[in-house]
Amino acid sequence: MLDVRYTKLANTLIHYSCAVKAGENVLIEAIDIPHDFTKELIRLTVEAGGRPIVLIKSNEIERALRMNATREQFELIARMEKQAMERVDCYLGIRGNANVSEISDVPTDKQKIYESTVWNRVHRDIRVARTRWCVLRWPTASMAQMAEMSTEAFEDYFFNVCTLDYAKMSRAMLPLRDLMQRTDRVRIKGPRDTDLTFSIKNIPARLCDGHRNIPDGEVFTAPVHDSVNGIIHYNCPSLYRGVTHNDVRLTFKNGKIVDATSNNTAHLNEVFDTDEGSRYVGEFAIGFNPYCTKPMKDILFDEKIAGSIHFTPGACYDTASNGNHSAIHWDLVLRQTPETGGGQIYFDNKLIREDGRFVPKELHPLNPENLK
Repeated sequence: MLDVRYTKLANTLIHYSCAVKAGENVLIEAIDIPHDFTKELIRLTVEAGGRPIVLIKSNEIERALRMNATREQFELIARMEKQAMERVDCYLGIRGNANVSEISDVPTDKQKIYESTVWNRVHRDIRVARTRWCVLRWPTASMAQMAEMSTEAFEDYFFNVCTLDYAKMSRAMLPLRDLMQRTDRVRIKGPRDTDLTFSIKNIPARLCDGHRNIPDGEVFTAPVHDSVNGIIHYNCPSLYRGVTHNDVRLTFKNGKIVDATSNNTAHLNEVFDTDEGSRYVGEFAIGFNPYCTKPMKDILFDEKIAGSIHFTPGACYDTASNGNHSAIHWDLVLRQTPETGGGQIYFDNKLIREDGRFVPKELHPLNPENLK
């Protein structure tokens, strides 16, 4: 019997996130997920009048491809996938992973080939810029382990997070977006030695309300390219290229990362030496999903944690551009809740959020108890 939660989630993706219309082409990229869920996405796409196209992929196979990568090989893969992406109106990426470290041993030079071809040309340049898209993790035992939960409890948690009332959240986000678009100077204070300043003047702020990622719940913009100064000491573990980083501490001078340390400083700096843009920041975002309450080393969840921010080395988004270009985009998360040491966000010297709770009255609807 089909799990009724599959239908509820698939409905959210087809009818809310992508809002599929009659006659539209929908690309479903299913990576290590149950066939029953893929079939439900197909059924609901057809029911909405769309034309489903499905790519079935495997992380183990992807690792084998990248381990043996040549530039010519991935140029060809990028051309083939680019042709498909150019012909669709909507994209759904449903991504499971039995082992979150599956690609951790792919050499950096091989990983760069993938990022500069398939990722940049297919996903960044076409999927992100030209389609209605939504990306979703699928609950696995591996994710449950990272969250320190049983598989059953994590699945319950996952479906609650992913099927909340995103339309209600979207309405509550509008005052924060408008405030960010009126703001020049931002100051972030947090646990340990975090004290960071930057400008977001004249850079658009964008809603993340379930139309791009599930789970969702953030408003993002970008810092003026050379405006970032100070220190940020992140307090959430982060998985990048299959490697876990803890205790990431970055020092900025005139926008550039001039010092970077973590429990794996060598790998951290290897990532930040990918290209010129990887030592500058492409995104600043405030997270507030009330059901995301602790890190689990999955960025689609962790960047939405209520009471968090993420400050992202690498490429900016075209919709909130500060001109920074890079092959990387690494969302690193700082929590500012009391149990993690607290912290403040100031906009133009006005206190906006303290210890994870919004202070101005017009932003109270974004506090956790009002979004559940």
